[in-house]
Amino acid sequence: MKKIGFLSFGHWSNHPAYKTRTAGDTLLQSIDLAVAAEEIGLDGAYFRVHHFAAQLASPFPLLSAIGARTSTIEIGTGVIDMRYENPMYMVEDAGAADLISRGRLQLGVSRGSPEQVIDGWRYFGYEPAAGETDAEMGRRKTLEFLDKLKGGGFATPNPYPMFPNPPGLLRLEPHSPGLRERIWWGAASNATAIWAAENGMHLQSSTLKFDEGGKPFHIQQAEQIRLYKEAWKKAGHQREPRVSVSRSIFALVNDQDRLYFGQEANRTDKIGYIESDKRAIFGRSYAAEPDQLIKELAEDEAIQEADTVLLAIPNTLGVEYNVHVLSSILQHVAPGLGWR
Repeated sequence: MKKIGFLSFGHWSNHPAYKTRTAGDTLLQSIDLAVAAEEIGLDGAYFRVHHFAAQLASPFPLLSAIGARTSTIEIGTGVIDMRYENPMYMVEDAGAADLISRGRLQLGVSRGSPEQVIDGWRYFGYEPAAGETDAEMGRRKTLEFLDKLKGGGFATPNPYPMFPNPPGLLRLEPHSPGLRERIWWGAASNATAIWAAENGMHLQSSTLKFDEGGKPFHIQQAEQIRLYKEAWKKAGHQREPRVSVSRSIFALVNDQDRLYFGQEANRTDKIGYIESDKRAIFGRSYAAEPDQLIKELAEDEAIQEADTVLLAIPNTLGVEYNVHVLSSILQHVAPGLGWR
């Protein structure tokens, strides 16, 4: 059994073939898709976060709106670039969104992916400390975010406040108990997966990672997950870790599917560079008739190691078609793999 969610990049463009012509289209359709996904039995609605792009950015208004419209589906991100974030303000936003959803938030955070602009976090007013890289800044902010999510008091109260204060140091409000244990780290390397385990975060591993051995993508990713689980056990956390992997998976069940994704059938892993000095491996897409898809996915070692699969969706094709894409996996593929 696995949890199955969708992962939306939230693209929009004034393109004649797109159902998402504007930012408003994408935001409103994201809410509608999450509602529909819950109705068909999907477990999660996750959204990418990209700045300076015609894609979803600030996630908390969207997550709050979805939380108010749904009741069971997990709501998350994959991932928030912590280099751009104020950890204090983020604790307040995340706490509010989690309370609105009644404890269903599953926040994925990380140091971030390649950006649309050079050092975009500088435009948000952030600079690494002396001797610190931007990646280290992202991890430092993450640790501060995790610490403040615990709800402990740390701020000295004003002796003459506008409203009466409780005794002792003050914490950020609103506080959502349990949210600290529902934070995920998006890891592109084995080392940061281990770091995530040591700091008690769940693991998100996407369709790319740094090439650390030259093996096929799914084998490298499975090795990363096993290292994460070993580190979690060694750290002595008293709860079970969770691991998600994302995949582009399309069951070809009608002519429209074959038109859109039939050319994906022979895709293989790709090698490239997401940073100038770091070689990366990009996992293949899966598109086939359901029986063939089941055979291919059964051989994916990383999926076997994960408890959650996030299906990357073509959000520009609209809510109705994406419900079809997700329903096809639930009905024709997931049972054959033992996911349902």
